[in-house]
Amino acid sequence: MKKFTGTGVALITPFNEDKSVDVSALKTLVEYQIENHINYIVVLGTTAESATLTAAEKELVKQTIVEQNKGRLPLVLGMGSNHTDALVSEIKSTDFTGFDAILSVSPYYNKPTQDGMYAHFAEVAKASKLPVILYNVPGRTGSNMEVETVAKLAEEFDNIIGIKEAKGDLVQAMNLIAKTPKDFLVISGDDMITLPMVLAGGAGVISVIAEGFPKQFSTMVNLGLHRKVDEAYQLHYQLAPAIDMIFEQGNPAGIKSVFAHKKLCKNQLRLPLVAVNNDLDQRLLEFVQQNNS
Repeated sequence: MKKFTGTGVALITPFNEDKSVDVSALKTLVEYQIENHINYIVVLGTTAESATLTAAEKELVKQTIVEQNKGRLPLVLGMGSNHTDALVSEIKSTDFTGFDAILSVSPYYNKPTQDGMYAHFAEVAKASKLPVILYNVPGRTGSNMEVETVAKLAEEFDNIIGIKEAKGDLVQAMNLIAKTPKDFLVISGDDMITLPMVLAGGAGVISVIAEGFPKQFSTMVNLGLHRKVDEAYQLHYQLAPAIDMIFEQGNPAGIKSVFAHKKLCKNQLRLPLVAVNNDLDQRLLEFVQQNNS
């Protein structure tokens, strides 16, 4: 699936001061990604604070992005749950007009076994009319999806096309690349190790830092895909301090600070998340001022 090779971004949900969805800013952010050569957009992922959105607000976010995008970029819809039957029911009842795939996180909190993860995603694959990208993020879910489980799913379900691998473990990433089918997409979910993953054979990234600095990060990924290693690493090291900073006090607090300094949206989050403190906010401002090309 070449449309998911390169740089995808996990788009935030901008809020007004009263914490309502800022539709105008959301449209602006979509245009910002398109203008700066991002390859695809992930809608209603973790970075979108989707856990705090009502069903009506999720629909508003989806429709706003679909209408603003106008088919210019592929769109991936975040759909995950720790309740398999509820997720299957949601998938079957969802209107996927305008979307090209779903991104489905491994069940969280329940801490299922590998057999449980396999059975969960088997049901998701059977229910989905769209391609499915798995999402492994043990730091949030509490359990790791092992390489053998992913490989088995990739081999047995044609519509499971890739994985967003966010364990932050380069060895696991390389084993995924080695042990899954050649056309299976191993996508970085960790901005700091995106370039080495790409150079090892990965398909690209679903990124947070890239939505704030889309031109620089997507250029880095493209250089990596074309094996222009020295040029790619020059950009990696330029952006590395910002990658550390945006996750220092949680996601999406850091990237929302970046967007506020770029005057693309307000620096508003929903509880239990709060804005970064003044010290980090100032450091992010300085980085934006130095790298706002």
